[in-house]
Amino acid sequence: MHRKHNIVIPALLAALLASLLAGCSGGGTTPGASGTAPVLAATTGSATSYASVKWGGGGYVTGLVYHPTTANVEYARTDIGGAYRWNAATSSWTPITDGQGFGGGESRFHGVESIALDPNNDQLVYMVTGMYTFEGNGRIYVSNDRGTTWTHYDLPFPVGGNNPARAIGERLAVDPNNPSTLFYGSRTAGLWKSTDAGRTWAQVTSLATLQLTNDQVNTMGGWVTGVESLMFDTSTRGTGTPTPTLYAAIAQDYASAAGLTSTLYKSVNGGASWTPVAVPSAVSGYYIPHAVRAADGTFYVAFSAGAGPGVAGPGYLYKFSGGTWTPLASNANAGYGGLSVYGSGPTARIALGVSNTWGSGQIVQLSVDGGNTWREIEQGMPHTPAGSGVGGWVDDIEIDPSNPDHISHVHGGGVVETRNASANTPGWNGAVTNLEETATQALVTPPAGASYKFVNSAGDIGTWLQTDLATAPTRGPSATWSNGNYADVLWSDPTFLVGAGVQNSSGTAFGFWSGDGGNTWSNFAKLPTGASTNKGSTGSIVATSRSNVVWAPANSVPSYSTNNGSRWTSTNLPALASLGWDRGYRLVADRKNANKVYAYDSGGAFWGTAGKVYVSTNGGHTFTLSQGSVSANLAPNAYWITAMVANPNAEGDLWLADGNAVYHSLDSGGTWTKLNGFASVAASGSTAQLQGASAIALGKAQAGSPYSAAIYVVGTMNGVWGIWHSDDGGATWARYNDDAHQYGGIGAIAADWNTYGRIYFSGTGRGLIYTN
Repeated sequence: MHRKHNIVIPALLAALLASLLAGCSGGGTTPGASGTAPVLAATTGSATSYASVKWGGGGYVTGLVYHPTTANVEYARTDIGGAYRWNAATSSWTPITDGQGFGGGESRFHGVESIALDPNNDQLVYMVTGMYTFEGNGRIYVSNDRGTTWTHYDLPFPVGGNNPARAIGERLAVDPNNPSTLFYGSRTAGLWKSTDAGRTWAQVTSLATLQLTNDQVNTMGGWVTGVESLMFDTSTRGTGTPTPTLYAAIAQDYASAAGLTSTLYKSVNGGASWTPVAVPSAVSGYYIPHAVRAADGTFYVAFSAGAGPGVAGPGYLYKFSGGTWTPLASNANAGYGGLSVYGSGPTARIALGVSNTWGSGQIVQLSVDGGNTWREIEQGMPHTPAGSGVGGWVDDIEIDPSNPDHISHVHGGGVVETRNASANTPGWNGAVTNLEETATQALVTPPAGASYKFVNSAGDIGTWLQTDLATAPTRGPSATWSNGNYADVLWSDPTFLVGAGVQNSSGTAFGFWSGDGGNTWSNFAKLPTGASTNKGSTGSIVATSRSNVVWAPANSVPSYSTNNGSRWTSTNLPALASLGWDRGYRLVADRKNANKVYAYDSGGAFWGTAGKVYVSTNGGHTFTLSQGSVSANLAPNAYWITAMVANPNAEGDLWLADGNAVYHSLDSGGTWTKLNGFASVAASGSTAQLQGASAIALGKAQAGSPYSAAIYVVGTMNGVWGIWHSDDGGATWARYNDDAHQYGGIGAIAADWNTYGRIYFSGTGRGLIYTN
C-alpha cells in the first residue's frame, strides 16, 4: 500500500493560518465557467462532520489488549490502520489514531506494533508504532485519557507494525509495581528499557548488545522477529519497587545473531543480568507467539514453528512452574498463535487459538481444567454474519478479565467474539462495527443521479460499488479474495463501468466491465500488453464511450479496445524507463468530448525525468506530447503522490498535482498555470516530507460560486498540510479538514456530484471516510 507524507500542525495555529490563507492568490488562474452568479469574496468553511463508509473490518487486527481490572477497557491494534478503543455502550470501536500525531508525514506510524496499559491507572495507555523496520526508528505514543489525545517520543530503534510476526507479543511491557518503568522487545536491536515512562530509552546490554543494520537484516532474509515479549513475575501492583524477576522471549533469528544460547531468558535483578532458561527439546528454536502468567505464578507458553501471520505449526502449549515444563497440548498440522488464561490452578480457563488452518474454519480450543482436557468452541459453531469464521489467522485471543464467557480473537478480517463460551454450541459474531481497515487504491464518483455513490478499488477486498454509505456493498465484479487496482465510469452513461484487479489466490490479473450499473459483470476476453505481468495499482483505465476502453497497466504502454476488451491495440505513447519500482501513465477521459483522452507521466520518482502530459483527440488511440506541460517544468515524482483530473462540466479543463504544486489548464493541456501557495516541506526528524500537492478531486459546486466545480487538494499550503478546497476556481483556498481528522495521511480522494461539500477519501489503512 502506498502512503503519502504530510504534516501535523497544532489546532489553533492551523485555524489561524487557514483564516489568513482564505484570501491568498491562486496564481492568476481564471475560472473555467462563466455566469451571472455573484462572485464569492473568498473560499471559506471546512468539513462539519466525518464518518466511516461501511465495510466492517477488512484488515488484520494484530492484537487485543484488556485492562486487567477495569471492565470493558479494551484496545485493538492493527498492522496499517492505527488503533481502536472498545465502546461497550454502543458495542463498537472508537478509532484513537485519527488526529494529532498521525498526519500525512506520520503515515508510517499508523502501523501499531504493540500496546501496553498501566494496571494501576486505567486512563494510561502506551503504544509503539512504525510500519516497517527498514523505514527507520519508531515512536512511542503516551495517552492519559485512553487515547483521546497523545504525546509521542521518538524511539532509538526500528519498529515493524506491518512486518511478519506482527501478532507476536506484546513487545511493550509496563512494570506493574513501578509503572514508570517500561521494557520493549525490539525486532533488530534487542531489549530496551525506559525508567521515565517512555521519554528516554537505553538498550539492556546485559542481555545483548547487538543492533542489526538494514544490510544485516537483508542477509538474514529481509526481516527479523527479535525479542518477542517480556513478562513480569509478580502478582502485586503499585508498590513502587521495580519487579526483580522477569522473563524475555527471544526469536531464534536474533538469538543466534547475538550469540544467545536459548530463546528464553530470566533475570532476578530487574534486568541487570540474565541467565538462559532451557526450553523443551521439542520446541528448541521455535517462536513464542504468546506467553501468559496466571495468578498463581504459573506461566503458560505457546510455541510454534512459524512466526505468522497465520502462525504455522507444529504448535505446542506448555505450563512452566518451578522450573518444570509440563506439556498441555500439541498440534502437528497447525500453529498455536493466540493464548489467554483466566484464573489459575486446576480450574484455570485456557483459550488457545489454532492458526494456519486454511479451508477448515477458525479453530479455538478451550480448557476449563487447567489444560487437562480440551474442547472445540468455534469450528462448526454458528457465526453471525455467516462466513465470518474464515480460517487462518487466530494469532491473538483474549478472555475478557471481567467475563470469562466472553472470548475474542483476531483474524485477517478483524475481530470475532463469543459471549457464551461455556455453552455447548457457542455463537460467534463479527465485532467490527466502526473498525474499518481497508486500503483503497483508487476512487471514482459518477455524475449526479447515478444509482451508486462511488466505485472503490481496494487491496484485498477488491472492487465495489457503494450504494449505501451505512451498509457494506454487494455490487462488484468478484466476491473472491482480490485486489481492486483502478476503475472508471462512463460519464455520459454511468451504467457502463470498467476496471482492473488481481485474483490473489492465483495471482491472475483481470479486467472487467459492466453495462448495467454493476448488477452483472463480464471479464475482458483478453488483456492488453503488460497487464498480465504488471499487476500493481500504479496504472489506470478509462471509458470514452460504451465498449471503448483505454487501459494503462503499470510500467506499460497503454492500449485501447473498441469492443470491450476482445482485442487490444497499443497506443503510441513512449515506453516508461525502469526506475526500480512501479510507475505508470495516469489516464483521464474528457467528460465533455469523448474523443479527448489525457495521459500524465509523473516521471516515476523524484530522481526521474520531469513530468509530461500527452493529449489524444481520437479516443485514446494516438497521443501528442503537450509542449505546454514541458514548459511548465512539472516536478518528477512517484505515481502515488501525483494526480490529474478533468472538470466534467467544461471541455479541456484539467487540474494536475505533481507532488509539489498544483497546475491548471483550460485548453486541453496546451498551457498550464501554476498556482501559488502549494509547496512541499522537507522531512524533519521522524516526520516525513510533506508533499505540496498529492491528490485532487472535483465535485459539486457551491451554490453561487463562479466556477462549475468545488476543488479539493491534498497538500501543503504555506507550510500547513491538509485537505484544501476552493470554490472559485483556485483563486482562494481554505483548509477543509482539521487536526483532529488526519487519518495517518490521505491517499485516494473523490468528491460527490450530488452533494456540495461531500468528499470520500482513504486514510492510511483507515478505510474510507466521508464528510458532511
